Amino acid sequence: MGSQLLSERSRVFERADPYAVSDYVNQHVGSHCLRLPRTGDLAASINHRKFASLDLCRLSYGGKARITSPALGTLFHLQILLKGHCRSSYRGAEHHYVPGELMLIHPDDPVDLTYSADCEKFILKLPASLLEQACLEQRWQVPDGGIRFRSARHATRPLEGFIGLLGLICEEAESSQSLMQVQEHYGRIVASKLLSLLDNNIQRCEPAAQATSFEQLAAYIDANLTQDIALEQLMAVARVSERSLYSLFERHAGMSPKGYLRQRKLERIHGALLDPASNVRNVTEIALDYGFLHLGRFAESYRQRFGELPSVTFKRHRSLPAQSG
Repeated sequence: MGSQLLSERSRVFERADPYAVSDYVNQHVGSHCLRLPRTGDLAASINHRKFASLDLCRLSYGGKARITSPALGTLFHLQILLKGHCRSSYRGAEHHYVPGELMLIHPDDPVDLTYSADCEKFILKLPASLLEQACLEQRWQVPDGGIRFRSARHATRPLEGFIGLLGLICEEAESSQSLMQVQEHYGRIVASKLLSLLDNNIQRCEPAAQATSFEQLAAYIDANLTQDIALEQLMAVARVSERSLYSLFERHAGMSPKGYLRQRKLERIHGALLDPASNVRNVTEIALDYGFLHLGRFAESYRQRFGELPSVTFKRHRSLPAQSG
């Protein structure tokens, strides 16, 4: 199993100072503190590849090592023990991991792991946002507290297909021909596979009860553009958490909810100023109607979006006759 998870082509450190390897892990894989019972002849090694939003890492410290961290923040860590053994201390309980077992660490989990001197492990780092994006694609509802898997411990034998997928990803990561679009596609597959294979708290709603689609949310915004729409209103309409709402807008609009609201308001104003038949009396009035209280900033945002000041659009199209039906 371990032979397919990152080859020597991905070697960053070999037989190096464990603390130098630990510094590298802190920069690329996850914040932690390394404690060693002794120093001197210990020799650590690490293979690492960045793969779109994923990080792939194969690591050994060359001696008994204890790793601690208050939490990983916004990251999930999936660890596969390749050699040796590991003791996990988690909120008063201890678990012992051996080769053939997979450990899953949540973003808010405190980490306290002690590895044997002969231990070698593979780490897959996934941002929580990638799993949330996979949920949005499947139209699954993410709980307000975030995604959680029911168990941190899993046997790898029932997950052989998933381990094989990781092997393919490692090969692709080491390929000089790997395209970013391909990497991102693999990343989405990994996230979807994890959510499908491992028991979790995701709410897989029936179609009639699924969260509101982005198109429906956009329609709600368009129908209420002159109102001061708060994030809480959008969360209630879409029936998703704030984090999922941001992921939804990033995926479909490429911007934040507030950025999308501002853009739609500017586009509505632009359309009204272009229409000779509209009843717009002046630029100030319509800007205030749509909640732009700072007229100077409004004019500059309009100019950046449409290439001219709103007053220029208004004057030019006021001179055109309204078209009759």
